[in-house]
Amino acid sequence: MGQIEQGLERALRTRPIPSSTEARLRFLLARNRGSTRKVATMLGVSQRTVQRWVTKRAEARRPPGPTQVRAIEEAVLARWQPRIRARRRAQAEAEGFVFHTRARFGFAAAAGSSDDPRVRWITQDLPGEVARELFAARDAGAGEQQQTVILARALGHAYFREWGRRAHGLHIAFSEVEFADFSIG
Repeated sequence: MGQIEQGLERALRTRPIPSSTEARLRFLLARNRGSTRKVATMLGVSQRTVQRWVTKRAEARRPPGPTQVRAIEEAVLARWQPRIRARRRAQAEAEGFVFHTRARFGFAAAAGSSDDPRVRWITQDLPGEVARELFAARDAGAGEQQQTVILARALGHAYFREWGRRAHGLHIAFSEVEFADFSIG
């Protein structure tokens, strides 16, 4: 998961997901009314394996392996705050969001000009159309590169061309994203 995808995920949540694997397993069990069978089916392991992960007896407990830890994390992420996520997504698509980033920006220009790429801190309000485009791309399985192109186009128009008031035809190069955060509402 890239910086943009992580930033979108953080913006859609109001509370952090459980941090430990044990807390994540407790969450999955609570969501499935304590059914180790349903959790096992969800994670692709046997019911007995889940029972070993959550047993109270220390001598019988077996921690999940790295592959299972990733599966547990993905299952929790997919089920964490679904109504809040939907509401915040709808709000971003309707009202827009604020995009905060530190990345390398440059322009299509001759080498050695002041338009050479350099690291910039940028905070910019972006409209709901950009949020709709980002979420649609993410839902279609777009990678970090496609999401970067969407944000570069939006930042070029909003930040560098001041909503079309100057620098017409300026092409933005947006790369090496150090962080990407989104503020909704």
